[in-house]
Amino acid sequence: MDAVSNEDVVNDAVSDVVNVVVAGLGGQGVITASDIVADAAFRSGHDVKKAEVHGMSQRGGSVSTDVRYGSSVLSPMVPDGAADYLVVLADDQVEVFRHRLRPGGVLIEPSALGGERLPHPRSLNVALLGVLSAHLDIPEATWLDAIQGALEPKLHPVNERAFAMGRRIGTNPRPGSD
Repeated sequence: MDAVSNEDVVNDAVSDVVNVVVAGLGGQGVITASDIVADAAFRSGHDVKKAEVHGMSQRGGSVSTDVRYGSSVLSPMVPDGAADYLVVLADDQVEVFRHRLRPGGVLIEPSALGGERLPHPRSLNVALLGVLSAHLDIPEATWLDAIQGALEPKLHPVNERAFAMGRRIGTNPRPGSD
């Protein structure tokens, strides 16, 4: 794994680079979610870099991925305290990864769904990407293309519904929600 140099961070800091960290537990779809984010950004014409930290993912341990995109990205790693968006798929992992978020960054966690019922229990990752999508300047159709590209056709309908639910919630947050 390459270290992130100060020069990379400074150069990216003065550019238009967007830093997204997706985190959770092994088996929750963290890698798939980050693949979708990276693909949607790439399909939108951005330079994209992605890094994965699997940890004990095969045993349900912590997993995180970094996705960085913009006109020119020098490093795939999001430095601690520099994530613009932190998407956490497991409630008990929020505090584990909160240090990755920059001051003023956006935390997207399962409670963002406000207790709405998911179309399928395994679609949480895509529902939270729907929430994330409401914050990013990537067209909805591009997100849906990226979802279809990452998942088997039989999974498209349920995940498209989960994405739409998350996007609706992200676009119209409930009063009092963060």
